[in-house]
Amino acid sequence: MRKLTYIGHSAFFIENDWDGILIDPFITGNPQADFDYKKKRITYIFLTHAHLDHLGDAIAISKHTGATIVAVVELANYCMEKGAKAVGVNIGAHLKYKWGEVRFLNAIHSSSNQDLVYGGQAAGLLFDIEGTTIYHAGDTALMSDFGLIGELYNPYYALLPIGGYYTMGIEEAAIAAKMLFAPEIIPMHYNTFPNIKVDVRKFVDLIEAQGQKCLPLKANEYVEL
Repeated sequence: MRKLTYIGHSAFFIENDWDGILIDPFITGNPQADFDYKKKRITYIFLTHAHLDHLGDAIAISKHTGATIVAVVELANYCMEKGAKAVGVNIGAHLKYKWGEVRFLNAIHSSSNQDLVYGGQAAGLLFDIEGTTIYHAGDTALMSDFGLIGELYNPYYALLPIGGYYTMGIEEAAIAAKMLFAPEIIPMHYNTFPNIKVDVRKFVDLIEAQGQKCLPLKANEYVEL
């Protein structure tokens, strides 16, 4: 079964017949997360940027499982220096796999790790999993790119940060959702910490008023792809 599972914060796990794919695996220290990577088949780890709540446990998971980290080149190099298996790419990258494709797209955000090492440009990720398109926006502000992403790639699921403070907030994320034309919206990057606490019901109402479906998943809830 192909499915997209929410781990918490901005972390997701995609499973298909070939691979187990982690996105931004912030697990240790994440009060939302209940995910034991040692019991999962994990082959790839995709990172949007270097901040601790996104890089998370990626290096440890790669070293334990042999999974390949795929990230912007500066961040990938840092992971390799720490002993992980990693591949460095850049914004605009178009990668092909047995199950489909991944594109690294623009995001408006900073990127450095806990060692204050520059992590390259922040990214969004566009997955095509056997014909189902999933757009993980990463950490970003509202940007005009959303309209182009919607027009070019037609994401079915859009995973959007709504917490404000470090990213766009509820109102801006609703505008982003409308620009993307995605039928189903999954909010992320909210309520993990006090300064990104929001009323997710307000976001649901805004999305549904636009004629889109909103799926505020709880940790370990999933959608079938």
